[in-house]
Amino acid sequence: MKAARFSGFGSPDVLEIADLPEPHPGPGQVRIAVRAAGVNASDWKKRQGLMDQELPQTLGHEAAGVVDELGEGVSGVAVGDRVFGLSGGGAAQAESAVLDHYVRIPPSLDFATAAALPSALETAARALDQLGAGAGCTLVVNGASGSIGSAAVQLAVARGARVIGTAGPANHDYLRSLGAEPVSYGESMAERVRALSPGGVDLALDVAGSGVLPELIGLTGAAANVVTIADHTGALEHGVRFSRGDTGRALYVLDEIGPLIEAGRFTPPTVRTFPLTDIATAHRVGEAGHARGKLVLLVDRADAGAS
Repeated sequence: MKAARFSGFGSPDVLEIADLPEPHPGPGQVRIAVRAAGVNASDWKKRQGLMDQELPQTLGHEAAGVVDELGEGVSGVAVGDRVFGLSGGGAAQAESAVLDHYVRIPPSLDFATAAALPSALETAARALDQLGAGAGCTLVVNGASGSIGSAAVQLAVARGARVIGTAGPANHDYLRSLGAEPVSYGESMAERVRALSPGGVDLALDVAGSGVLPELIGLTGAAANVVTIADHTGALEHGVRFSRGDTGRALYVLDEIGPLIEAGRFTPPTVRTFPLTDIATAHRVGEAGHARGKLVLLVDRADAGAS
């Protein structure tokens, strides 16, 4: 099968589409014929040598496609079902992938949109759980318009929270459509939040990693009321919890998202798609930091979804 891989660290030019053996599912896993696979910041960090050091490396932890092989003990899905989910093997950007956690794709979604969801949903739900965000609380989401931030906004609203989201002015209407009250980021952000919520805010989630942890601590009253997914150095400096998937994952959210989507209570992010063979361009766009929504690779099949 064809799969994305790199054999040395460096620029996007080190990426290649290689011929690799087809994977097979173990107990509780399924294999899919991949139609679409999400691209995340961890992909280019790995490619740059900032994370895992082994070589060569494959890429991809989230994908959507059609089940074509079942592992031992699998129930609830069958060969031919459309599913999306997470791959612990880190090789989902390929023609075939093994998924460890998977659910059926909601009827209203195409493969590309479904592939954009798993990592952002799990990250957002995990961070909200760690904060204890729920009904009656006021939550600030710093960096609310990206794929993870918009997921956090909508999941928090679905839990009954009041959400104030920071973003550039061009994204304020988008945040309102998700149920958040927008404020502009940058200088005096904390004062703008206080103007919206004179009684203070309870919790804050930092998705952007833009150096605002001291302001978020000031808004919420304590470092224990803040979680970041993007500022590891700042978390250590200010005593803020840094959310990591290796301390427990919120996989349940994949099972819960379908009804929210079909009820119109969760809007998936917009996607920008690239052929799997054009993965280097996807990395360049992602690293430039100007892409709204989610980057998704499409495998060259007729039903992979519109680009």
